[in-house]
Amino acid sequence: MRWNVKMSKRTAAAAVSIALLASIFAGCSSETKPAAPAEGGTPAKEAPYKISIMMKSFQNDAITAESKIWKKVEEYTNTKMEVLFTPDAAYNDKLNITLASGSMPSVIFTANAKLPSIVNAIKGGAFWEIGPYLKDYPNLRQMNTTILNNTSVNGKTYGLYTARPLGRFAISYRKDWLQSVGLAEPKTPEDFYNMLKAFKEKDPDKNGKDDTYGMVVTKYSGPWDIMQTWFGAPNKWGVDKDGKLVPAHLTAEYMDALKYFKKLYDEKLVNQDFAVYDSAKWNDPIINNQAGVAVDVVDRSYQIDEKMKSGNVKGEMDIIGAINGPKGPVTPATTGYGGIFLISKTAVKSEAELRKVLNFFDKIDDKEYQILISYGLEGTHYKVEDGKLVTILSSDMPQAPDINIKSLNQLLVGVPNVLDTAFKAGTPLREKANVVKAANEKIALANPGEPLISATYTQKGAQLDQQVEDARIKFIVGKIDEAGFKAEMELWKKNGGTEYIKEMNDAYAESKKK
Repeated sequence: MRWNVKMSKRTAAAAVSIALLASIFAGCSSETKPAAPAEGGTPAKEAPYKISIMMKSFQNDAITAESKIWKKVEEYTNTKMEVLFTPDAAYNDKLNITLASGSMPSVIFTANAKLPSIVNAIKGGAFWEIGPYLKDYPNLRQMNTTILNNTSVNGKTYGLYTARPLGRFAISYRKDWLQSVGLAEPKTPEDFYNMLKAFKEKDPDKNGKDDTYGMVVTKYSGPWDIMQTWFGAPNKWGVDKDGKLVPAHLTAEYMDALKYFKKLYDEKLVNQDFAVYDSAKWNDPIINNQAGVAVDVVDRSYQIDEKMKSGNVKGEMDIIGAINGPKGPVTPATTGYGGIFLISKTAVKSEAELRKVLNFFDKIDDKEYQILISYGLEGTHYKVEDGKLVTILSSDMPQAPDINIKSLNQLLVGVPNVLDTAFKAGTPLREKANVVKAANEKIALANPGEPLISATYTQKGAQLDQQVEDARIKFIVGKIDEAGFKAEMELWKKNGGTEYIKEMNDAYAESKKK
């Protein structure tokens, strides 16, 4: 259509004014209310969004942009990815250098949401607060509120957490031994003690020798932390009758648990060298018919079971999710995350761009893409037989070993958790482990101090924690008594514990105002 050159000046001026007004209102609308993501996907005509992500790599030959899987992810999310892989061992140094430089990629991963450098960067306005936006995304809106709180800073959400099971802890035990000694699955601390005692004294492997004991414990203190909640001790921090935070090791319930642990040690129901026993050898005494129990993550049950079967060891493992405490079944909650992704305000300059980044993470958590990124291409990296996933290329890694996908699974947020149910579990015990994790999540005891920050703990946390751990071991093995433990805790307070408690309570009180 040709423009009419004889148009009057008044008509032309009016047309220009209308056009200007239209553009102004269109611009205002775009800036004040960016379009929410369309669940059907990004319009095909829109140019791919360039997103740069700095994250960990656990292989030397991480995935490259030439991978078919990489290209599928880019196409599905309408992005052009630049992934800045950094080896795990060097990651924290690289992270601090990047934060100090002020020149950041779109997204940065950190394993610890409470690192001083991260907290300072957040307080300095380096990262987007994303909490108000999560409701707009079908997968991200399903993020667990407890875990979001655990990763929060000053009550606000800045990061997309990488999900880990909240209810991951359990009791793995020799099912054949329990049947051999004629006991039922334990439900209380007393039942658990009776099981360990029977495993030591009633010849559960029927070899006629006094060569077994109850539970193997290593220098990793996790089992004691799990078991103390059975007696009503809090998960790291509790809230007293006055609404104040109190550390677990200063509660009466903690001392009840210590006395129980000492009884197990004194009666040789646990290995006497637990304080120095190598965690890498944790499974060995159970596989070798020396011990019958390990208190740790649910995965240990089927790992031991499969090791026994592959080594032709006669035996069978089983798993218990929780033991009854004063208020019913209880297990300590984990933090629920393995790290968080933070979105840079210098690289992601507008709300519209922020939504594109959030849309990227939301879409790769669709079931099909969680499977793709974790296991690769069906028919190339894995096949499905009777509903079970079978890797085509052998590897010790949980993901397929091909160069096409190495380290890319570190990109997944994992919400919702579809991988546990995407395929049938390899064995009935693996299936039961998934059921236990899901059940534990409903009864997991949260740590109310998890989202809080203490300057004293930032400076002295390692020393303070070690002092408590040393005192616990001394009590269990009989080097100090109850009075001696309390004296150690008074020293803990003088070494910074008092300031730590005050700072945590100040932060807790402040969080309640929001």
